[in-house]
Amino acid sequence: MVGAAAVTHAAPFSHRLHLQMNLTCTGCHTAAATSTRVSDNILPAKSVCLDCHESAAIPAPPAVPISAFSHSLHLKMGNIAPFIAGAIDHHVYLSPPGDMRRYLNTNNACEACHRGLRESDSVSPALLPKMADCLVCHARIELPWSCEECHNNVAKLRPANHTEHFVSDHSSGKLKLDKTTCAVCHGRTFQCAGCH
Repeated sequence: MVGAAAVTHAAPFSHRLHLQMNLTCTGCHTAAATSTRVSDNILPAKSVCLDCHESAAIPAPPAVPISAFSHSLHLKMGNIAPFIAGAIDHHVYLSPPGDMRRYLNTNNACEACHRGLRESDSVSPALLPKMADCLVCHARIELPWSCEECHNNVAKLRPANHTEHFVSDHSSGKLKLDKTTCAVCHGRTFQCAGCH
């Protein structure tokens, strides 16, 4: 047993340390291999933590804004990091990628979407996949219908600046929008007249 450390949601959890011990993602997140629904709890079972820790408190899984996802299917596909890297390299990734490209030279299928685990000492939304990752393969964008295939509350996806005056404000130039952020919802070929 490793000390009396308890694993809690309030306390930081170090994926970095656990990966340095050569633990595998699916060794702890065993339910991921069979998970076909968003509502499946794929957090480690308490018994998994008790192999090394004297006590463990596993939090409830976080709420996510999607209604359809299968970890099982995505794990069967293997490592999709080269596909995401290719989209970035060919400038067709639908969001500004920042420095994420450096994480995509991995052989770990989980780390293709859950980037930064090897540096992470706490669990945060930064470790979750980005919508632009999904759109590398699920590329059909037809608002709002394509959104509703995966998201259960499309209204909550709308950015705060999309108010009732958004159309007139953004066409006047008052908003000073970074148009590179529009592509993740609207695609690269959208035309304003398509909706307005």
